[in-house]
Amino acid sequence: MELKRGWFALVLVFVVLSCSQVFAGDIVHQDDVAPKKPGCENNFVLVKVPTWIDGQEEDEFVGVGARFGPTLESKERKASQTRVAFADPPDCCSKPKNKLTGEVILVHRGNCSFTSKANVAEAAGASAILIINNHTELFKMVCEANETYIEIGIPAVMLPQDAGASLVESIKKNHSVSVQLYSPQRPLVDVAEVFLWLMAVGTILCASYWSAWSAREEALEQEKLLKDSSDDFVSMEGEGNNFSGVVDITTTSAILFVVVASCFLVLLYKLMSYWFIEILVVLFCIGGVEGLQTCLVALLSCFRLFVHAGESFLKVPLLGAVSYLTVGVFPFCIAFAVVWAVFRQVSFAWIGQDILGIALIITVLQIIRVPNLKVGTVLLSCAFLYDIFWVFVSKWWFHESVMIVVARGDNSGEDGIPMLLKIPRMFDPWGGYSIIGFGDIILPGLLVAFSLRFDWLSKKNVRNGYFIWAMMAYGLGLLVTYVALNLMDGHGQPALLYIVPFMLGTLLTMGKKRGDLTNLWTRGGPERRCPHVHQESYQ
Repeated sequence: MELKRGWFALVLVFVVLSCSQVFAGDIVHQDDVAPKKPGCENNFVLVKVPTWIDGQEEDEFVGVGARFGPTLESKERKASQTRVAFADPPDCCSKPKNKLTGEVILVHRGNCSFTSKANVAEAAGASAILIINNHTELFKMVCEANETYIEIGIPAVMLPQDAGASLVESIKKNHSVSVQLYSPQRPLVDVAEVFLWLMAVGTILCASYWSAWSAREEALEQEKLLKDSSDDFVSMEGEGNNFSGVVDITTTSAILFVVVASCFLVLLYKLMSYWFIEILVVLFCIGGVEGLQTCLVALLSCFRLFVHAGESFLKVPLLGAVSYLTVGVFPFCIAFAVVWAVFRQVSFAWIGQDILGIALIITVLQIIRVPNLKVGTVLLSCAFLYDIFWVFVSKWWFHESVMIVVARGDNSGEDGIPMLLKIPRMFDPWGGYSIIGFGDIILPGLLVAFSLRFDWLSKKNVRNGYFIWAMMAYGLGLLVTYVALNLMDGHGQPALLYIVPFMLGTLLTMGKKRGDLTNLWTRGGPERRCPHVHQESYQ
């Protein structure tokens, strides 16, 4: 039991520190550095560029719109299919030799400003200009600082180097190349966000009831043992709840969370690469196997068919006594995790990742506990500051949001780190995933689970208890997070920025109003002291 308890304490640190945010993927990029002026004040939007070669639809590329020029169509059906001409000279810094009659002109970056290229292309009769970057990434096209007024009447879009090279090669082979240019908008609400909200709330709900049930069983067991005898058990009580495999977070460890979390996050940021993601995948699989096995054993033990197997044990070297049910379930859990790891790049692999993640979160919330509201307040307050710093403030030091870079798995060749729940955006023309970090479920979940344990052990009903208020506060805070996410066009949001004020404000206000604040703040309910049990044991 000591081994299991220590392992899950480490898993908690690992999964919580990895990522804590809600994310959908940017299609609009705000930029306060690049100068804005009349005629040069567009947002940088991603642009879809489907291509046709000799009338046959081929690849679809993604470019970025310029600060200048008219905005593009948002509907594919309204975007015209236009022939592409390669500029001569290729840089389009002087009048092209091509005779243009409304074609999209394809040019190379360099030798003059972006606005100069656009002006030359417009004067030559082009309907739009595609500028090929000299790198595989995209670059934000802005106006020059000395340009006071810009009036450009054609759209300008930058393509990555490899996409541009593909189009140039086809044109040089005398193929007819056509493109569409449009920038579809995300739907206000995608069904993926609804399911992700239900998934997060449901996970905390299940974990809280399991934690409260375990705490009540533990309290009944204490009462029974104290009645039966014994000074021996009374002396054990001073050692805490170790016999139950539960780890209580302390105020000190809650404060240290920020330091340890920050160090771990910077480590992920600096070492982000393919091989480092592989290490994270292995660690996630190990934790997922343990979590899935624990959840399956607990679930199957509720059925009469598996009761005997759950109560019969055999000795396993290094692990001690292990139930036959655990031995039977364990190979399935390993196989499940291995299959997910091997095929995690396929389109439906998110299902396996979510199953492993939910099982791990539920098990962690069952074993790691907040003993009272004081520790919960310190923990969530530290997490609140941590989230804000690494999503927003870190841009000043690292020139990019460290948390968002880590969540996306930039420079790793993988589709983000595995410590996330994710669902594909089903009705989003840009595709991608809606995700939520484990920390945005585990950290608030610790306080929700505490509130239900407090209610049960204080014999409070749903209306007079705190659990329903904590759940409502979490659900509302997460809902506001998704509203902010959509208002920010998918830009990653620190969910704890919205969840923590809702939860702490609700519990502290309700506790003070009902006169339970002292008990919530310091003792955490009868399970911490069990005064009626002690009185009976000395009769």
